[in-house]
Parts: sequence; C-alpha cells; structure tokens
Amino acid sequence: MSTQTVFEIKNLNSFYGPKQILKNVNITIGEKSVTSFMGPSGCGKSTLIRCLNRMNDLVPNFHFNGDISYQGKNLYSKDVDVTEVRREIGMVFQKPNPFPKSIYENIAYGLRIQGIHSRSYIDGIVEDSLKWAALWDEVKERLNDSALALSGGQQQRLCIARTLAVKPKVILFDEPCSALDPIATAKIEELITALKENYTMIIVTHNTAQAARVSDFTAFFYLGELVEFGTTGKLFTVPSHKRTEEYLTGKFG
Repeated sequence: MSTQTVFEIKNLNSFYGPKQILKNVNITIGEKSVTSFMGPSGCGKSTLIRCLNRMNDLVPNFHFNGDISYQGKNLYSKDVDVTEVRREIGMVFQKPNPFPKSIYENIAYGLRIQGIHSRSYIDGIVEDSLKWAALWDEVKERLNDSALALSGGQQQRLCIARTLAVKPKVILFDEPCSALDPIATAKIEELITALKENYTMIIVTHNTAQAARVSDFTAFFYLGELVEFGTTGKLFTVPSHKRTEEYLTGKFG
C-alpha cells in the first residue's frame, strides 16, 4: 500500500462561533486507502471531513486555527481555487441527494458546468461512472427516467457515480449508509472496497462494524478530540486507549 500523503492535519482547532468543535487534531491520511472517522454523534467527525473540501467555508461563524495540507499544499492558501478543490475532493452525503433531473442528467451536469458539451464524450462518462458505481445494469434502459424514482440505495450509488464523473482524487463519505437498509448498505460497502484501487476515501461513521469491514485505517474521536488513530485491525483488536475499547464494546456511543 502506498504511503504517499494526501492530507496532513496539524494542531487543528475548529469553532462554530464561540463553541469549539475540534481540539488539537493531528492526523495524516495516505493515498488509495480507506480511512474511517468513527465516534459518537457530536464528536466532530463531520466537521473534520467538511474542512477537507472546504465545505465549512459556507457555514456562518465557522473558523479554525492550525494547518491542513492537501498533497503538500496549504488547502486554505489564498491562491487555492475552491471550485477545483471541491472537484478533486468529492463528497457523498448522509442522505442521497440526486438532482430532480433524469438519471443521465445527474451525471452529465457536472461535466457541462466544466464546459464539456460533446455528446459522445458525455455518453461515455455517464456509462463508465454508472458502471464504476455498480448501477449501470440496473438503469441502462431508463437513463431518461427521473433519478427521484430510484430506490434510496440506488440514489446513493447515483450520487457516487455523479461524484466519479468529474474525476476526483479523493471521495469523502459522510455517513453514506445511515439512511439505507442492510442490502443497500452492503452494496455501498462493496463499492467502496472496489474503488480503493483508484481513490483515497474517508468515511464518517458511527457504525463500528462498518468501519471494521471497509477501512484500512480508523480514527476514533470523542468530544472533539482524536483519541486514537491506526490500522483498523490493530485498533479493533488491541486498542491503545480505554475510551476506544469502551466505545467498541458498546459501553457508550
């Protein structure tokens, strides 16, 4: 597995107004790996991944101190193109959020706003993206149907396909299966495992079993602090901190 660093987070403290959310977080994320951010609700997991593609820029009163680098460059430098950041670092949200358009147009939309209008090129990317998202065989005969007619699990895979279409390098998942049934969840988890060859992925989850199944590395957060970070196998079998062990054994959460 490559050890090339994608994100390096140093001494990160974040705030919504006067309320501190993250406290002195230090973590390094390597490429082409799956990292889970795990912990109880309200521990800062989602705030952290939203720092990684600058989604928190859109939140009133959000501010932080510390350093976040992406591929060796300060992610918050004044010369960074935020639109390009969000293209390279895609995000899949907790609740599937397809556009109220056709299945085809959900995928094509991101290409068109980049100025790509070749029908044959877009057709190819739509097909490839749906195949990568393990959805093509289910929708290839109904590309002009509304995306809103798909099941919840299909909508989530469509959102993943939409993210893949613009060729990101990183995909952030914010509790991607929390609204899905077990069968749809299994499909998303299989997809994440398959995509690991080509993408760096970070998953926010409070589901310890999911973190154990899909991730190479796991970070455990509690009350805004990074308690423990390491390989998933080690963290789940011989955690270094009592708090981690108590969370994994269901004593709180």
